Order: sequence, then structure tokens, then C-alpha cells
Amino acid sequence: MVEATAGTTNDSAIGRVWWTLRLVFGLVPIVAGLDKFTNLLVQWDKYLAPGFSLGISPHAFMLIVGIIEIIAGIGVLLTPWTRVFAWIVGIWLLGIALDLIVAGFYDIAVRDIVMAISSFCLARLTAIVPAEVRMRRFVPASAR
Repeated sequence: MVEATAGTTNDSAIGRVWWTLRLVFGLVPIVAGLDKFTNLLVQWDKYLAPGFSLGISPHAFMLIVGIIEIIAGIGVLLTPWTRVFAWIVGIWLLGIALDLIVAGFYDIAVRDIVMAISSFCLARLTAIVPAEVRMRRFVPASAR
């Protein structure tokens, strides 16, 4: 197990964890957001609790949600503001979990709460990952 102690870090291990989280919390919201337009993975409207659609049709609401998720994913993955967008994704996931609890989908709500905590970890990790690691493009160790 690799441990970081005060004053020393293992850039390689921390960088790999950071890149993994960045890829997950960049790509998953983009894919989920795009799927709001196609419903290939799931019929998203069924997860919307009554009253959460703010007076518009559930489908229209989910299209707006999809746009927000795509923007958040791009923000995590492709901008220098990964930390800010990771916080946004985490808070967004907590909002989704609240909707799921009200709608009675407790198991999925628990999953989204765990994902939110992981996104908050990405935000906190971004604060300590050296800038040169954050600026590097992801290259698997086997390709170096």
C-alpha cells in the first residue's frame, strides 16, 4: 500500500488515482446526459419523483438534466476547473439521490450518494495533485 506522508507524495500513484476519478466523473455524466436524449440505457422519466419536474413535462425536464450533466462532465474532464466541476457533480448527485428517495428508489439513491462522496474526493484530491500531473495527458504506464 502506498501512503503519502507530510512533505512527500507519490506523484505516480496519486496521479493515477486522480486521472481515474477524473475520467469516471467526466465520462459518466456525459454518457448519462446524452442518454437523456435517447433513453437507450434506461427510460429516465420513471425515476422522476412527482413534483420534481417543476411544472414541465418529465421528458422536457430530463432533456434539461441531460444538458446540465453533459456540461458538468465536460467541465470535469476537459477544463482546468476540475475541482469546481467535481463539487458541482457531487452536489448534483446528492440532488438526484434526494429525488430518488422521494420516488422510492432507495437502492439507486444509495449508489448516487456514494458516487457523490467519490466526486467530492476528486475535488479534494485535485487541490493536492501537483499541477504538472494535472496538466499531463493521460498515458497508461504500459505505453510509456
